[in-house]
Amino acid sequence: MSDYETQIAADLLTIGAVSLRPSAPFTWASGILSPIYTDNRVTISYPEVRSRIAAGLAALIQAQFPAVEVIGGVATAGIPHAALVADRLGLPMVYLRSKPKDHGAGKQIEGAFTPGQKLVLIDDLLSTGGSVLKAAEAARREGADVIGVAAIFSYQLPAADQNFAAAQIPFDTLTNYTTLIHTAKDRGTVTAEELDLLKAWRRAPEVWGR
Repeated sequence: MSDYETQIAADLLTIGAVSLRPSAPFTWASGILSPIYTDNRVTISYPEVRSRIAAGLAALIQAQFPAVEVIGGVATAGIPHAALVADRLGLPMVYLRSKPKDHGAGKQIEGAFTPGQKLVLIDDLLSTGGSVLKAAEAARREGADVIGVAAIFSYQLPAADQNFAAAQIPFDTLTNYTTLIHTAKDRGTVTAEELDLLKAWRRAPEVWGR
């Protein structure tokens, strides 16, 4: 466990970036019923929290991806955090659009980088990894050497492990679902029975609650 794991989990709960409702679940766009809803975009509105996140991501990247030469922000939520981290590390920054521009040069990566440079992508949240891995694929097409992905939070879904393994891209996060739900229990946000429901969701999200 990193120095930041429990603190960032507590921060996310305190500022309302994460909501837990095991007894009245949310419905995701995919149709999955979920006891958790996450909006890490709100973190940029809290200076102390965003500063801790930037420090944590910078430390994570230095430890896990020391060869990094460029920091990349994944549109849109990863961009502000990438800017803060790149500034802390004194590294160039680029950002990845969700799709190429439909005018001009049709670029998907904004910013200057040299083909072959080692890039670490930053996103705010990992569920299955689909969006950030699409960004990684686009970066590779434009010549970047994507050596890793860093994010604030992961749901720890098995699909993410499978997708990152298939793409042959390592990833790491500041905090995760397991740490967050236990932090919520310690703070009295959820009961022991609700904690069991939260644990069950992660094991089988596709069928949970049905």
